[in-house]
Amino acid sequence: MVVFVGVNELLSMVRARGPETFISGLVDYVEHDFRRWTAFDKTPRIASHSDIGVIELMPTSDGKLYGFKFVNGHPINPKTGRLTVTAFGALADVKTGYPMLISEMTLLTALRTAATSAMAARALARPDSRTMGLVGNGSQSEFQAHAFKALLGIDRIAIFDIDPAAMDKFEANMAGSGISIRRAKSAADAADGADIVTTVTADKTNATILRDGDVGPGTHLNAVGGDCPGKTELDAAILENASVFVEYTEQSRIEGEIQQMDKDFAVTELWKVLSGKAKGRTSRDEITVFDSVGFAIEDFSALRYLHDSLSGKRRTLDLIPDLDNPKNLFGLLSIEKATLVA
Repeated sequence: MVVFVGVNELLSMVRARGPETFISGLVDYVEHDFRRWTAFDKTPRIASHSDIGVIELMPTSDGKLYGFKFVNGHPINPKTGRLTVTAFGALADVKTGYPMLISEMTLLTALRTAATSAMAARALARPDSRTMGLVGNGSQSEFQAHAFKALLGIDRIAIFDIDPAAMDKFEANMAGSGISIRRAKSAADAADGADIVTTVTADKTNATILRDGDVGPGTHLNAVGGDCPGKTELDAAILENASVFVEYTEQSRIEGEIQQMDKDFAVTELWKVLSGKAKGRTSRDEITVFDSVGFAIEDFSALRYLHDSLSGKRRTLDLIPDLDNPKNLFGLLSIEKATLVA
Protein backbone atom coordinates (compact mmCIF):
# COMPACT_ATOMS: atom_id res chain seq x y z
CA MET A 1 0.00 0.00 0.00
CA VAL A 2 1.21 3.49 -0.90
CA VAL A 3 0.27 6.57 1.09
CA PHE A 4 -2.03 8.87 -0.89
CA VAL A 5 -2.80 12.53 -0.25
CA GLY A 6 -5.76 13.84 -2.22
CA VAL A 7 -7.18 17.33 -2.49
CA ASN A 8 -9.35 16.99 0.61
CA GLU A 9 -6.50 15.72 2.78
CA LEU A 10 -4.21 18.55 1.75
CA LEU A 11 -6.97 21.11 2.23
CA SER A 12 -7.52 19.83 5.77
CA MET A 13 -3.82 20.14 6.57
CA VAL A 14 -3.52 23.69 5.22
CA ARG A 15 -6.73 24.85 6.89
CA ALA A 16 -5.68 23.37 10.23
CA ARG A 17 -2.35 25.19 10.20
CA GLY A 18 -3.36 28.25 8.22
CA PRO A 19 -1.79 29.03 4.83
CA GLU A 20 0.94 31.27 6.22
CA THR A 21 2.12 28.72 8.78
CA PHE A 22 2.00 25.94 6.19
CA ILE A 23 3.98 28.03 3.68
CA SER A 24 6.56 29.02 6.30
CA GLY A 25 7.18 25.35 7.08
CA LEU A 26 7.45 24.59 3.39
CA VAL A 27 10.02 27.38 2.95
CA ASP A 28 12.24 25.68 5.52
CA TYR A 29 12.28 22.48 3.45
CA VAL A 30 12.86 24.27 0.12
CA GLU A 31 15.70 26.35 1.53
CA HIS A 32 17.30 23.30 3.14
CA ASP A 33 17.30 21.51 -0.21
CA PHE A 34 18.60 24.56 -2.10
CA ARG A 35 21.51 24.72 0.34
CA ARG A 36 22.44 21.15 -0.64
CA TRP A 37 21.84 21.76 -4.35
CA THR A 38 24.89 19.80 -5.49
CA ALA A 39 23.46 16.60 -3.98
CA PHE A 40 20.67 16.46 -6.56
CA ASP A 41 20.34 15.08 -10.06
CA LYS A 42 19.30 18.00 -12.24
CA THR A 43 17.73 18.19 -15.66
CA PRO A 44 15.42 20.68 -17.38
CA ARG A 45 11.84 19.54 -17.23
CA ILE A 46 10.68 17.21 -19.97
CA ALA A 47 8.04 19.15 -21.87
CA SER A 48 5.51 18.28 -24.55
CA HIS A 49 4.24 21.51 -26.09
CA SER A 50 1.14 22.10 -28.17
CA ASP A 51 -0.40 25.24 -29.63
CA ILE A 52 -2.65 25.60 -26.59
CA GLY A 53 -0.54 24.41 -23.70
CA VAL A 54 2.14 22.15 -22.29
CA ILE A 55 2.40 18.89 -20.35
CA GLU A 56 5.61 18.34 -18.39
CA LEU A 57 7.46 15.87 -16.20
CA MET A 58 9.78 17.26 -13.50
CA PRO A 59 12.08 14.62 -11.92
CA THR A 60 14.97 14.79 -9.45
CA SER A 61 16.74 12.72 -6.80
CA ASP A 62 19.17 13.31 -3.93
CA GLY A 63 20.34 9.70 -4.03
CA LYS A 64 18.08 8.65 -1.15
CA LEU A 65 14.69 9.85 -2.34
CA TYR A 66 13.35 10.29 -5.88
CA GLY A 67 10.54 12.66 -6.74
CA PHE A 68 8.66 13.68 -9.84
CA LYS A 69 5.73 15.86 -10.81
CA PHE A 70 3.36 15.62 -13.77
CA VAL A 71 2.03 19.11 -14.54
CA ASN A 72 0.19 20.89 -17.31
CA GLY A 73 -0.21 24.54 -18.27
CA HIS A 74 -3.20 25.45 -20.46
CA PRO A 75 -4.14 29.16 -20.27
CA ILE A 76 -7.38 28.58 -22.24
CA ASN A 77 -8.76 26.11 -19.69
CA PRO A 78 -10.69 28.63 -17.52
CA LYS A 79 -12.91 29.40 -20.54
CA THR A 80 -14.27 25.84 -20.23
CA GLY A 81 -14.37 25.74 -16.44
CA ARG A 82 -11.01 24.00 -16.00
CA LEU A 83 -7.88 25.02 -14.09
CA THR A 84 -4.94 26.48 -16.02
CA VAL A 85 -2.50 24.30 -14.08
CA THR A 86 -3.07 20.83 -12.59
CA ALA A 87 -0.52 18.41 -11.19
CA PHE A 88 0.20 15.26 -9.25
CA GLY A 89 3.46 13.80 -8.01
CA ALA A 90 5.23 10.97 -6.26
CA LEU A 91 8.06 10.43 -3.78
CA ALA A 92 9.97 7.13 -3.83
CA ASP A 93 12.69 5.32 -1.90
CA VAL A 94 15.80 5.07 -4.09
CA LYS A 95 17.03 1.97 -2.23
CA THR A 96 14.01 -0.13 -3.26
CA GLY A 97 12.36 1.93 -5.98
CA TYR A 98 9.09 1.65 -4.09
CA PRO A 99 6.84 4.74 -4.06
CA MET A 100 6.29 6.13 -0.56
CA LEU A 101 3.79 8.86 -1.39
CA ILE A 102 1.50 9.85 -4.23
CA SER A 103 -0.10 13.25 -3.91
CA GLU A 104 -2.22 15.81 -5.64
CA MET A 105 0.04 18.71 -6.56
CA THR A 106 -2.28 21.33 -8.02
CA LEU A 107 -2.71 23.00 -4.64
CA LEU A 108 0.74 21.91 -3.45
CA THR A 109 2.40 23.51 -6.51
CA ALA A 110 0.66 26.80 -5.78
CA LEU A 111 1.93 26.66 -2.20
CA ARG A 112 5.51 25.74 -3.17
CA THR A 113 5.64 28.42 -5.90
CA ALA A 114 4.66 31.06 -3.37
CA ALA A 115 7.09 29.64 -0.82
CA THR A 116 9.98 29.77 -3.30
CA SER A 117 9.09 33.34 -4.31
CA ALA A 118 9.09 34.55 -0.73
CA MET A 119 12.27 32.61 0.08
CA ALA A 120 14.05 34.32 -2.82
CA ALA A 121 12.73 37.74 -1.84
CA ARG A 122 13.89 37.28 1.74
CA ALA A 123 17.39 36.76 0.35
CA LEU A 124 17.32 39.44 -2.38
CA ALA A 125 14.87 42.24 -1.50
CA ARG A 126 15.68 45.12 0.82
CA PRO A 127 15.16 43.93 4.42
CA ASP A 128 12.71 46.73 5.19
CA SER A 129 10.41 45.91 2.24
CA ARG A 130 6.75 46.22 3.21
CA THR A 131 4.91 47.09 -0.02
CA MET A 132 4.27 44.94 -3.07
CA GLY A 133 2.77 45.38 -6.50
CA LEU A 134 0.98 42.24 -7.69
CA VAL A 135 0.33 42.10 -11.44
CA GLY A 136 -1.92 39.19 -12.40
CA ASN A 137 -4.60 38.23 -9.90
CA GLY A 138 -5.38 34.69 -11.01
CA SER A 139 -4.98 31.36 -9.21
CA GLN A 140 -1.49 32.02 -7.81
CA SER A 141 -2.02 35.57 -6.51
CA GLU A 142 -3.42 34.93 -3.03
CA PHE A 143 -0.74 32.33 -2.29
CA GLN A 144 1.92 34.90 -3.18
CA ALA A 145 0.32 37.51 -0.94
CA HIS A 146 0.17 35.19 2.08
CA ALA A 147 3.74 33.99 1.54
CA PHE A 148 5.15 37.52 1.37
CA LYS A 149 3.21 38.57 4.44
CA ALA A 150 4.46 35.54 6.37
CA LEU A 151 8.13 35.80 5.43
CA LEU A 152 8.72 39.50 4.81
CA GLY A 153 5.93 41.25 6.66
CA ILE A 154 4.37 42.73 3.51
CA ASP A 155 1.30 44.65 4.64
CA ARG A 156 0.34 46.76 1.60
CA ILE A 157 -0.33 45.41 -1.88
CA ALA A 158 -1.33 47.23 -5.06
CA ILE A 159 -3.08 44.80 -7.42
CA PHE A 160 -3.76 44.89 -11.14
CA ASP A 161 -5.34 42.50 -13.61
CA ILE A 162 -6.83 43.15 -17.04
CA ASP A 163 -9.89 41.26 -15.76
CA PRO A 164 -11.68 43.27 -13.04
CA ALA A 165 -13.38 40.08 -11.83
CA ALA A 166 -9.94 38.69 -10.93
CA MET A 167 -9.29 41.72 -8.72
CA ASP A 168 -12.73 41.28 -7.14
CA LYS A 169 -11.88 37.65 -6.40
CA PHE A 170 -8.51 38.58 -4.88
CA GLU A 171 -10.02 41.22 -2.61
CA ALA A 172 -12.74 38.83 -1.42
CA ASN A 173 -10.26 36.04 -0.68
CA MET A 174 -7.85 38.37 1.15
CA ALA A 175 -10.50 39.99 3.35
CA GLY A 176 -9.38 39.82 6.96
CA SER A 177 -5.77 39.01 6.02
CA GLY A 178 -4.37 42.16 7.59
CA ILE A 179 -3.04 43.36 4.23
CA SER A 180 -4.11 46.74 2.88
CA ILE A 181 -5.12 46.39 -0.77
CA ARG A 182 -5.20 49.10 -3.45
CA ARG A 183 -6.65 48.53 -6.91
CA ALA A 184 -4.16 49.95 -9.40
CA LYS A 185 -5.12 51.34 -12.79
CA SER A 186 -2.31 49.59 -14.68
CA ALA A 187 0.67 47.33 -14.17
CA ALA A 188 2.89 50.42 -14.03
CA ASP A 189 0.63 51.93 -11.37
CA ALA A 190 0.85 48.73 -9.31
CA ALA A 191 4.66 48.85 -9.51
CA ASP A 192 4.88 52.54 -8.68
CA GLY A 193 6.64 52.93 -5.33
CA ALA A 194 6.54 49.21 -4.51
CA ASP A 195 9.47 47.59 -2.72
CA ILE A 196 8.67 44.27 -4.40
CA VAL A 197 6.79 43.60 -7.64
CA THR A 198 5.40 40.18 -8.48
CA THR A 199 4.28 39.44 -12.04
CA VAL A 200 2.22 36.28 -12.34
CA THR A 201 0.16 36.41 -15.51
CA ALA A 202 -1.08 33.39 -17.46
CA ASP A 203 -1.16 34.22 -21.17
CA LYS A 204 1.30 32.14 -23.20
CA THR A 205 2.82 35.09 -25.08
CA ASN A 206 5.96 37.19 -25.21
CA ALA A 207 4.27 40.02 -23.36
CA THR A 208 5.71 43.19 -21.86
CA ILE A 209 3.86 43.56 -18.58
CA LEU A 210 6.40 46.04 -17.22
CA ARG A 211 8.79 48.37 -19.01
CA ASP A 212 12.16 49.58 -17.79
CA GLY A 213 10.81 52.96 -16.69
CA ASP A 214 8.15 51.30 -14.53
CA VAL A 215 10.69 49.86 -12.10
CA GLY A 216 12.23 52.15 -9.50
CA PRO A 217 15.68 51.91 -7.90
CA GLY A 218 15.96 49.22 -5.23
CA THR A 219 12.96 47.23 -6.44
CA HIS A 220 12.97 43.45 -6.21
CA LEU A 221 11.10 41.83 -9.11
CA ASN A 222 9.57 38.41 -8.58
CA ALA A 223 8.91 37.30 -12.17
CA VAL A 224 6.77 34.17 -11.93
CA GLY A 225 4.58 34.16 -15.04
CA GLY A 226 7.26 33.64 -17.71
CA ASP A 227 7.59 29.88 -17.39
CA CYS A 228 7.71 28.33 -20.86
CA PRO A 229 9.26 29.01 -24.27
CA GLY A 230 7.63 32.00 -25.95
CA LYS A 231 6.22 33.36 -22.68
CA THR A 232 7.77 36.41 -20.98
CA GLU A 233 6.54 39.36 -18.91
CA LEU A 234 9.41 41.83 -18.56
CA ASP A 235 11.00 44.35 -20.90
CA ALA A 236 14.49 43.05 -21.75
CA ALA A 237 15.88 46.43 -20.70
CA ILE A 238 14.83 45.68 -17.11
CA LEU A 239 17.01 42.59 -17.13
CA GLU A 240 19.94 44.49 -18.63
CA ASN A 241 19.81 47.01 -15.78
CA ALA A 242 19.34 44.48 -12.98
CA SER A 243 21.05 41.62 -11.18
CA VAL A 244 19.21 38.49 -12.27
CA PHE A 245 18.86 35.31 -10.20
CA VAL A 246 17.49 31.99 -11.42
CA GLU A 247 16.82 28.48 -10.19
CA TYR A 248 18.55 26.27 -12.76
CA THR A 249 20.25 28.24 -15.52
CA GLU A 250 19.93 25.59 -18.21
CA GLN A 251 16.14 25.49 -17.79
CA SER A 252 15.69 29.23 -17.30
CA ARG A 253 17.43 30.03 -20.60
CA ILE A 254 14.75 27.94 -22.31
CA GLU A 255 11.69 29.06 -20.37
CA GLY A 256 12.38 32.13 -18.24
CA GLU A 257 12.61 35.85 -18.80
CA ILE A 258 16.23 35.36 -19.84
CA GLN A 259 15.15 33.49 -22.97
CA GLN A 260 15.07 37.02 -24.43
CA MET A 261 18.76 37.56 -23.71
CA ASP A 262 22.01 36.41 -25.33
CA LYS A 263 23.19 32.99 -24.22
CA ASP A 264 26.11 34.55 -22.35
CA PHE A 265 23.89 36.95 -20.35
CA ALA A 266 25.13 36.73 -16.76
CA VAL A 267 22.84 35.26 -14.09
CA THR A 268 23.35 33.84 -10.61
CA GLU A 269 21.69 30.65 -9.40
CA LEU A 270 19.76 31.27 -6.19
CA TRP A 271 21.20 28.27 -4.36
CA LYS A 272 24.61 29.94 -4.43
CA VAL A 273 23.24 32.99 -2.61
CA LEU A 274 21.43 30.87 -0.01
CA SER A 275 24.55 28.78 0.64
CA GLY A 276 26.88 31.78 0.83
CA LYS A 277 28.77 31.00 -2.39
CA ALA A 278 27.60 34.15 -4.21
CA LYS A 279 26.39 37.63 -3.34
CA GLY A 280 22.76 38.65 -3.54
CA ARG A 281 21.77 42.31 -3.29
CA THR A 282 24.81 44.57 -2.98
CA SER A 283 23.15 47.99 -2.51
CA ARG A 284 19.81 49.59 -1.63
CA ASP A 285 19.37 51.02 -5.13
CA GLU A 286 20.19 47.80 -6.98
CA ILE A 287 17.31 46.24 -8.92
CA THR A 288 17.13 42.49 -8.39
CA VAL A 289 15.10 40.01 -10.44
CA PHE A 290 14.17 36.47 -9.46
CA ASP A 291 13.42 34.86 -12.81
CA SER A 292 11.36 31.98 -11.47
CA VAL A 293 10.15 29.17 -13.72
CA GLY A 294 9.77 26.46 -11.06
CA PHE A 295 12.23 23.59 -10.72
CA ALA A 296 11.96 19.92 -9.74
CA ILE A 297 13.88 20.35 -6.48
CA GLU A 298 11.10 22.63 -5.21
CA ASP A 299 8.55 19.89 -5.91
CA PHE A 300 10.82 17.34 -4.25
CA SER A 301 10.97 19.59 -1.17
CA ALA A 302 7.19 20.00 -1.16
CA LEU A 303 6.61 16.24 -1.36
CA ARG A 304 9.17 15.63 1.39
CA TYR A 305 7.53 18.28 3.59
CA LEU A 306 4.13 16.76 2.99
CA HIS A 307 5.35 13.23 3.74
CA ASP A 308 6.98 14.36 7.00
CA SER A 309 3.86 16.31 8.00
CA LEU A 310 1.47 13.36 7.79
CA SER A 311 0.11 12.02 11.06
CA GLY A 312 -2.66 9.75 12.26
CA LYS A 313 -4.62 7.54 9.91
CA ARG A 314 -3.38 7.73 6.32
CA ARG A 315 -5.27 6.94 3.13
CA THR A 316 -3.51 4.38 0.94
CA LEU A 317 -3.61 3.13 -2.63
CA ASP A 318 -3.45 -0.52 -3.62
CA LEU A 319 -0.68 0.23 -6.10
CA ILE A 320 2.08 -2.36 -5.47
CA PRO A 321 1.38 -6.12 -5.33
CA ASP A 322 2.10 -7.72 -1.95
CA LEU A 323 3.59 -11.16 -2.63
CA ASP A 324 4.72 -13.99 -0.38
CA ASN A 325 7.13 -14.92 -3.19
CA PRO A 326 8.34 -11.77 -4.96
CA LYS A 327 9.41 -13.86 -7.96
CA ASN A 328 5.91 -15.24 -8.51
CA LEU A 329 3.96 -12.29 -9.88
CA PHE A 330 1.90 -14.56 -12.15
CA GLY A 331 0.80 -16.44 -9.06
CA LEU A 332 -1.50 -13.54 -8.25
CA LEU A 333 -3.67 -14.60 -11.18
CA SER A 334 -3.91 -18.14 -9.85
CA ILE A 335 -4.83 -16.90 -6.39
CA GLU A 336 -7.54 -14.66 -7.83
CA LYS A 337 -8.91 -17.57 -9.89
CA ALA A 338 -8.98 -19.86 -6.87
CA THR A 339 -10.75 -17.21 -4.85
CA LEU A 340 -13.38 -16.69 -7.53
CA VAL A 341 -14.06 -20.47 -7.87
CA ALA A 342 -14.42 -20.83 -4.12
